[in-house]
Amino acid sequence: MEPLNLGISGLVILLVMIFVRIPIAFALGVVGFFGLILAIGWPKGGELDLERGFEAAWSFVSFEPFSFIASFSLVAIPLFLLMGYVAFHAGFTKDIYHTARMWLSGLKGGLAMASVAGCAMFAAVSGSSLATAAAMGKLAVPEMLRYKYDKGLATGVVAASGTLGSLIPPSILMILYGIFTEQSIGKLLMAGFIPGVLSAAIYMLMIWCRVAINPELAPNPERASWSEKFHSLKGTWSIIVLFTIIMGGIYTGFVTPTEAAAIGAIGAWVLAFISKRMTKERSKNAIVETITQISSIFAVVLGAKIFVGFIAITGVASVLADWALTLDLPPIGILLALSLVYIILGTFMDPLGIMLLTLPVVTPVIEQLGFDLIWFGVIMIKFLEIGLITPPVGLNVYVLKGVVGDSVRLETIFKGIMWFLLMDVVTLFLLIAFPQISLWLPSLL
Repeated sequence: MEPLNLGISGLVILLVMIFVRIPIAFALGVVGFFGLILAIGWPKGGELDLERGFEAAWSFVSFEPFSFIASFSLVAIPLFLLMGYVAFHAGFTKDIYHTARMWLSGLKGGLAMASVAGCAMFAAVSGSSLATAAAMGKLAVPEMLRYKYDKGLATGVVAASGTLGSLIPPSILMILYGIFTEQSIGKLLMAGFIPGVLSAAIYMLMIWCRVAINPELAPNPERASWSEKFHSLKGTWSIIVLFTIIMGGIYTGFVTPTEAAAIGAIGAWVLAFISKRMTKERSKNAIVETITQISSIFAVVLGAKIFVGFIAITGVASVLADWALTLDLPPIGILLALSLVYIILGTFMDPLGIMLLTLPVVTPVIEQLGFDLIWFGVIMIKFLEIGLITPPVGLNVYVLKGVVGDSVRLETIFKGIMWFLLMDVVTLFLLIAFPQISLWLPSLL
């Protein structure tokens, strides 16, 4: 069998397995392993030798995935996750939301804007869009509904803002993207900061404009006094200290991203115990949730590494890159075509799975088109996050629906995210039109 035909067949089988809800880690590993057996044991124009193929494939999966997982850079992922879960169980993220509520209470749609800020900060330390939507849904949505906010706005803002965490550092997706594409993780983390803040600011501006035009969307709650505003600031110092140490260390070059993650994890524990908020039960929950989350992530990473080996040996990536270059489209046209693929995949797949599935095929195309891979990392993650709220199967929307139950209809949530989806398109246009939005901070490193 021709290696190229085998590679394409493997891609099709993988997509079918994912579509029927077979776990992405299992699907990647199985297709990659058996694909390697056939690709090596069935060389072009030769006889099928399954024994030879199995020995070679087994040798690959026995060494390559482990050597990849043993990478020093990957140690940052469990450490950043641990920092996030400690911060969550210590109540630091709840404090940030409370502070945002106090300071934005006098503005039109202030609670909704506070939800954007709360989601951004929680997502920045949790690294998971789905977890952010679930946690903030329990915290922010009931509060907005209590103040008679429009149900679509109250749920839409949390579903959409939950996607901010993959851009605002420290980002798990950015770290994995950097490792798979061999780009500087420090530069990638810096590259996502301004786009993440820009996304949140555009959301807030849109909320203010909509509520100013239609005040019934968000009746104004009571204004907080200046004493209440300043009193609320005492709960923000923990998150600010952690974020400043981590990003300041990376920005100045004093520490590597992995060392910054270790400092962040230790710092979160220290601050939690200093504030006397970390009980034995909360500590146990933080550790268990970190182990559970990292096991899920590394399972996908292992499967992806095996699948990448299969794709590489069949030559699918290089053939698709050459084909893309022959299209009668400018580079920006090919980039827009890729955006549709990512958004469609995002309606039924987790962002981590999409990224690891597509990187072996997409990266050669982007490189040959002459795009900066640091800049494309930001663009790709923005594609993935748009997919999480795109109808008909935006995963963040369904997660939020599970949290709010029967109090808000699914159609209402989808209707509520439409304005945020439009703002994401605006942000994406700005990031593509002005690459320096993403590249300015990394250029200073």
